[in-house]
Amino acid sequence: MQKLDGRVTVITGSTKGIGNAIAHAFVREGAKVVITSSSEPNVRHALDAFPEGTALGFRCDVTSPAEVERLLEAAVERFGRIDCFINNAGISDPFQSLAESDPDLWGRVIDTNIKGTYYASRAAIRYFLQFNPNGKLINMAGSGTDPQSNTPWISAYGSTKAAIARFTRSVAAEYRHTGMSIMLLHPGLVRTAMVSPSEPTAELLKQLHTFNTVLDIFAQPPSVAARLAVKMASEWSDGRTGIYLSALGNWRKKRLLLSFPFRKMFNRIDRRTY
Repeated sequence: MQKLDGRVTVITGSTKGIGNAIAHAFVREGAKVVITSSSEPNVRHALDAFPEGTALGFRCDVTSPAEVERLLEAAVERFGRIDCFINNAGISDPFQSLAESDPDLWGRVIDTNIKGTYYASRAAIRYFLQFNPNGKLINMAGSGTDPQSNTPWISAYGSTKAAIARFTRSVAAEYRHTGMSIMLLHPGLVRTAMVSPSEPTAELLKQLHTFNTVLDIFAQPPSVAARLAVKMASEWSDGRTGIYLSALGNWRKKRLLLSFPFRKMFNRIDRRTY
């Protein structure tokens, strides 16, 4: 039996990268998915890759509470229910110092990552409380989640991921006596457009060698995070909340670091952008 047979999952920011890999992994495990993007062409293009009847595409700007509400309504109208909601939509600020940052761009990261996660979490929890008391909410962690990690030159992104981690744990505590599972997933370092910009800033160009070395050592395909997402959305998490899983935990970091010389020697480093 498939791990997610018959379950319905909404995944924001899922036409590319990590979110798209999660959506395909869920479908392979028997789920129906709703994929979203703020770009209608991206939604249409991504939808073509799913087997007929397994996915709904919906254009949604997560910075709009009204659009998030319409997203849930569309999911229920198409598939009859929602079992899991994954807040994957997110953006990063350009790689540059705070003094050189653009306040408007910095604010956009806050609006998308923090407010977007709040709007969707609120809508999903309100739905679960009324219609599915065992629903699952998964928010996405990232660099900045660990108190010991720093995110220089992407201060907005790092700040939002730290905030999302605290937000998720707070909400999990609020609803710990319900049947809901409210969880946090760290997808690790993945070569997406977010970390491989087509127009690198002057600061990134100065540090490009170091940056690329870090990617070569620690970057993984999005399938690693997708497997963890499947686990979190499955029966494995029933009756549990406040769970945190990472695709780049300490043991995996050590494994990637130790294997790096051999992967480099035998040309086994995956430099594809997902």
